[in-house]
Amino acid sequence: MTQKIVPVIMAGGKGTRLWPLSRAAAPKQFIQFIGDKTLFQETLLRVSDPTLYEPPVVLTNEEFRFLVAEQARELDIDLAAILLEPVARNTAAAVAAAATLVRDRFDEDTVMHVLGSDYEILADDTYFDSVRIAAATAREGKLVTFGIEPTEPATGYGYIEGGKTLSTGARAVARFIEKPPANKAEDMVASGGFYWNSGMFMFSVSRLLTEMRTFAAESLKAAEMAVAKGSSDLDFIRLDKAAFAASPNISIDYAIMEKTSNAAVVPSPFKWSDLGSWDSVWKSGTRDADGNVAAANTTVVNTKNSLIMTHGVHLAVQGMDDIAVIASEDAVYVGRLQDSQDVGNIVKMLAAAPSTSQLTETHPTSYRPWGGYTSVLNGDRFQVKRIFVTPGKKLSLQKHHHRSEHWIVVKGTAEVTIGENVQMLRENESVYIPLGEIHRLANPGKIMLELIEVQTGSYLGEDDIIRIVDEFGRS
Repeated sequence: MTQKIVPVIMAGGKGTRLWPLSRAAAPKQFIQFIGDKTLFQETLLRVSDPTLYEPPVVLTNEEFRFLVAEQARELDIDLAAILLEPVARNTAAAVAAAATLVRDRFDEDTVMHVLGSDYEILADDTYFDSVRIAAATAREGKLVTFGIEPTEPATGYGYIEGGKTLSTGARAVARFIEKPPANKAEDMVASGGFYWNSGMFMFSVSRLLTEMRTFAAESLKAAEMAVAKGSSDLDFIRLDKAAFAASPNISIDYAIMEKTSNAAVVPSPFKWSDLGSWDSVWKSGTRDADGNVAAANTTVVNTKNSLIMTHGVHLAVQGMDDIAVIASEDAVYVGRLQDSQDVGNIVKMLAAAPSTSQLTETHPTSYRPWGGYTSVLNGDRFQVKRIFVTPGKKLSLQKHHHRSEHWIVVKGTAEVTIGENVQMLRENESVYIPLGEIHRLANPGKIMLELIEVQTGSYLGEDDIIRIVDEFGRS
């Protein structure tokens, strides 16, 4: 019986190229664009076949750990492990840490499928055919990458030139090519045999570790030490910070794939996009008769070949061609689709100004292990939030030095602890928590708890929380 594949999902990136929806604290892999699932959730679903895959290992960072756990829970998908990277060290160290963990839990012959969590992929028969070819090639000792058959001479991707065809149907890698200028990209696409570098890999643990000992010994040593000295925290494995930080900051492509003589590429005809710009989101979306990709909660009139997306407010767009209009809860981007690759420059400008820097970091809606909250209104000495608590979850037992709170339940049932008193609140009922009083909020019901919280006081920052008891291990 063929051993199953262990998926390794990279979910720690902090991209802002899809601003204002994607931000440093809420990057694109955890955002719903068009549809009811995030890119990370779509990635989980692609590796959920129990006949082909073991439960996945996810690499992320401290900030996203509860997002990863909660979005997996929403799909009822079990994870083998969530590895927390203490510092960013690119993909070589991250993959080495995952390989070390897989070796320890399985064996060195285990095949790993390394994939990003922020791609859009059509997981049809051609996709799984490519996965099986890659797995067979990896079992023959090759380090395999997936080469996407190009649909246009794109200049935003690296390319791979295929060499001789192997017995499995994969091809040896002749060379890797950096992101090319337009004329070179046109020549490569016209000549055939060149593929977009997808950033997805397949290899056995033993072959990867052997190649890393040869070409990336420092990264491997740091990763093995980080795993050995790591610690368990709830459902997470924290890699040792000092050990992991000693790794060079280098990608698996530069560290291994471009140096090894055992690289292979699987020509992959399935639909793939890295969604690196609003233009690519438009190209990947389902367009109407006028060429528009429009999300729900929009009205589009006399407009063609445009992308209209909103999270929150209703968007009405009239008389526009070839534009992107993107609205989040607190910011709107309007620009020509052909210029959307330059959104990063706008983000840099916003980040540099104290009055707008927060717009590049966080959304008004923040997620927590128990649910989350949306900032509705801020004023002098008051703040209004919408709080939502997942069924069966509870916030920490806490108090505040500078604010009091009023809670009004609008949906579900709340179990409220104030001092020694515990009471149940139902829809349209409210309670007051005085400044300095120990309190706790919990959802004992079967549906999402939603309430409006009105904070009043001299200081309303999130750091005015003194946690006394917290089931999520936060201080």
